[in-house]
Amino acid sequence: MKSVPTFLFVGAVLCAGSVYAQTTTQPETAPAPSPPTAAPAAPAAPTPDLVIAYNVGVQSDYVFRGVSQTNSEPSAFGGIDLTYKSIAYAGVWTSNLNFKPFGDTHTREEVDLYGGIRPTLGDFNFDFGMQYYGYTGQAKGAPNVDYTEIYAKVTHAFGPLTLGASVYYSWGFTGETGDATYTEINAAYTITPKWSVSGAVGHQDIELASDYTTWNAGVTYALTDHIGIDVRYYDTDSHGLGNPYTSRVVGALKVTF
Repeated sequence: MKSVPTFLFVGAVLCAGSVYAQTTTQPETAPAPSPPTAAPAAPAAPTPDLVIAYNVGVQSDYVFRGVSQTNSEPSAFGGIDLTYKSIAYAGVWTSNLNFKPFGDTHTREEVDLYGGIRPTLGDFNFDFGMQYYGYTGQAKGAPNVDYTEIYAKVTHAFGPLTLGASVYYSWGFTGETGDATYTEINAAYTITPKWSVSGAVGHQDIELASDYTTWNAGVTYALTDHIGIDVRYYDTDSHGLGNPYTSRVVGALKVTF
């Protein structure tokens, strides 16, 4: 309901008073009181400079760039992410492993450390960072499987469709296999606020080991704002490299808080 301008209200009162003085006649009905003015809404709480988020989950297989890291067995994972002023971030993530198909019966756990910045330019969202992949329990004398990568990513949303591309580079890839570069293009489409589909195609180039191409496609459903389910198909063009490189369907449940 719009408010009556002040000068009109005052004028009306003065006119009414003048008429009353001349006629001394009371109005038949008293004017209805104005409705109370609603209190202004409380301002939204400002976003803190430092935001801490946690995630835990389980999956039927831990697949990284199309390759099983748990010998087709389930894994449990968890991580912590810190974001400063919505641009700088750092985090840690861990999962169990099973490298027996690669001849490694000792390494059982992966612990990753990462950090970077996520600037924007117009409608483009960028992500520049570095990630360290650490593996516990490695056998003495075996090639070191720890390694570090730097990466750059970009995404652009076109309504419900988001397209992206990324590149990762390591100057000393896992297992002491020299320089390595991984490139990927990906897409995601939001069907409803709860349902989305996504997929990616990537290529892993390794100086002293076999190169391969990988792809995946899947569907994600948000049970709540903090619980999501993902079912995804993974494959590579290098089944001859062993069972970890073969096709598979993976189900995952992730909780964030």
